[in-house]
Amino acid sequence: MTSTGRVAVVTDSTASLPAGLVAATGVRVVPLHVVIDGVDHREGVDLTTAELVAALRSGAAVSTAQPGPEAFARAYALAVADGAQAIVSVHLSGELSGTVAAARLAVDAAGVPVHVVDSRTVGMSLGLGVVAAARRAARAPDGGDAEAVARLAAERSGAASVHFAVDTLEHLRRGGRLGSVAAAVGTVLGVRPLLTVRGGRLEVVEKVRTSARARERLVELALADAATRQRYDLAVHHLGEHALAAGLVERLRAACPPGLRDVHVAEISAVVGAHVGPGLAAVVVADA
Repeated sequence: MTSTGRVAVVTDSTASLPAGLVAATGVRVVPLHVVIDGVDHREGVDLTTAELVAALRSGAAVSTAQPGPEAFARAYALAVADGAQAIVSVHLSGELSGTVAAARLAVDAAGVPVHVVDSRTVGMSLGLGVVAAARRAARAPDGGDAEAVARLAAERSGAASVHFAVDTLEHLRRGGRLGSVAAAVGTVLGVRPLLTVRGGRLEVVEKVRTSARARERLVELALADAATRQRYDLAVHHLGEHALAAGLVERLRAACPPGLRDVHVAEISAVVGAHVGPGLAAVVVADA
């Protein structure tokens, strides 16, 4: 059944959306959890990136947890109280987290139609799909067709690419997000792995010798992807390294093919950061 009327868009904190985009689009963000030495934190609420990086570098025990269905029920209830007649709830890949499953468990209590979308990705490849969906809902004279908004979120997220350069795969191996064999291959002889998301899963796509070369390859891969698109957005992720991100943005802007609309810079979500570790850089290319 197609649901029409005012459509609210909900996502989770792994979308890594800058605060300005959240405010501008009215997207509701449900935080995931980071547990440091047994103390639970909600990312974006009571945990800073600097605190996370310090914990990782100090060897603290760091783990992550999805929100429970009650967190989504609260977000949906707030959206309904604010006038929503339908909700589109878009989340990180179900291959990486049970977050999307928790969102589905809260659907029946919402009292309005809720369309839950597994984006099959993470970071701003998810986030830019969420933003496109929210803008689509806001533009519709009657508030939008929720099924059309959900389709757009899935299409934009699915068509986006994201490549990560990380210093080590050890954090991913410990967290179970990458198999031990892939982690061993990715770190042999001190090489720097590049990752992407395919089929909802993280995969090692290349191995290079230095961090500098890994970042060069991020730019090269992003530019090659951008050249296949008529109109596109770029997003650069980092983990507490603003100068690194600024350098990547400068190189991308200097060489990007025609069609660029916006470049976003965003620290990666603390939950993703806990799994990839310090030294992360990532570039997202998405249709605009």
